[in-house]
Amino acid sequence: MADLRVKSEIAGSVWKIEVAVGDSVGEEDPLIILESMKLEIPLLAPRAGIVKEILVAEGEAIDEGDIAVILG
Repeated sequence: MADLRVKSEIAGSVWKIEVAVGDSVGEEDPLIILESMKLEIPLLAPRAGIVKEILVAEGEAIDEGDIAVILG
């Protein structure tokens, strides 16, 4: 299966990272919790896979369209 780049759908900050590299995730499992305008918004896995890379850190700002996680 080809790698999938999971992009943020909103601009905000990374509040909490819910997974680690090597974790197996299912479709719609939360990967990262983003904070925007005092709301917590989960970034969900679009499909099942293995977390290959996490490209953000907690507390970091993220823009809409930025790649946050790569699933294999």
